[in-house]
Amino acid sequence: MGLGIIDFAASGAATSIGKAADPSVLASAATGIVKFIERQRGDVDRIFGSAGISPEMAGSPTLQLSLSSYCRLFEESARLTRNDNFGLWFGNAFDPRDLGLWGYASLSAPSLGVALETLVELFPLHQQSSSMALNTSSDGLVRLEYRVDAPQIVERRQDAELSLGMFLNLIREAMGQSWAPEEVHFEHPKPEGWREHERAFAAPAFFSQPTNAIVFRPQILKQVMPAADPRLMCAMKLCLERLSERRDVRFSITDRVRSAVRARLPEGFPQIECVAAELRLPLSTIQRELHYDGLSYSSLVENTRRDLALSYVRQRQLSFSEIAFLVGYSELSAFSRAVRRWTGLSPRALRAEVLRNQI
Repeated sequence: MGLGIIDFAASGAATSIGKAADPSVLASAATGIVKFIERQRGDVDRIFGSAGISPEMAGSPTLQLSLSSYCRLFEESARLTRNDNFGLWFGNAFDPRDLGLWGYASLSAPSLGVALETLVELFPLHQQSSSMALNTSSDGLVRLEYRVDAPQIVERRQDAELSLGMFLNLIREAMGQSWAPEEVHFEHPKPEGWREHERAFAAPAFFSQPTNAIVFRPQILKQVMPAADPRLMCAMKLCLERLSERRDVRFSITDRVRSAVRARLPEGFPQIECVAAELRLPLSTIQRELHYDGLSYSSLVENTRRDLALSYVRQRQLSFSEIAFLVGYSELSAFSRAVRRWTGLSPRALRAEVLRNQI
């Protein structure tokens, strides 16, 4: 077993019964990253070492990467190449065939609608502790939604941008390279180079949204896939299902609550009753599970706010008022008091300290 890598053959014994495992993603999702880093004049060994992943494993169709390490790989790539939009352009250039079994299963579908349904259906076999959905909004537009749900992965902007780029390219297999969605949504705050996002997707980009999504008109779902092959589609699906049998990652109630809290923070302090209704869980069940994990609901919200705030402080383009709003504080003074409680520093002093230590 390599650093940050889980081999399919060995992973069956990696998790004891009843113990949650580290979520994973198929290494095919990192196909081409070594060459992309080199084109950005980055230090491949240093970047992969910071993420805890062996470079030779990236792109393998039959190995898993730790999802935490995978997301960190792209965050470190952006930081150490000094390309803040690293994930955006990596995804923009990604061939959906390089997604391996998952990609080929979708590309072999008879129509674009079936391709996207297959993408969603098989997604849990490709990537764990994450969610993907195909929904229709009240305005009749279709949303292909994606989000990492694993609460321990706080910094995941690069993954969100590269993933939507991958999905865009799959749609363009049917619609042509000039096709563009109506809108594209990202859950992270607006970055400094946000106009590049609108250029990459040829569509208006909206940030600080509840989830990441490509928004488009439903008519395109009838479009025929150029590489339709029902037999190949079934074969790829079967192979992916067999490979997925090696691990079972529990997504605990506490993790689900933390994920729901994170999504609701820009609306203010999320009331536990609203979270319980969203998750369709009794209030007593949530409180009991949090107690088992040594948490109260208020401490879970506090910890989630702290982790996000410390991540956002690194982003120079975000004002402290914006950060306060994004983590659920209606007043800057309340946010400032919280930062002092967490770190002993004012927001301004904390940012100076973080940036001073950042390469």
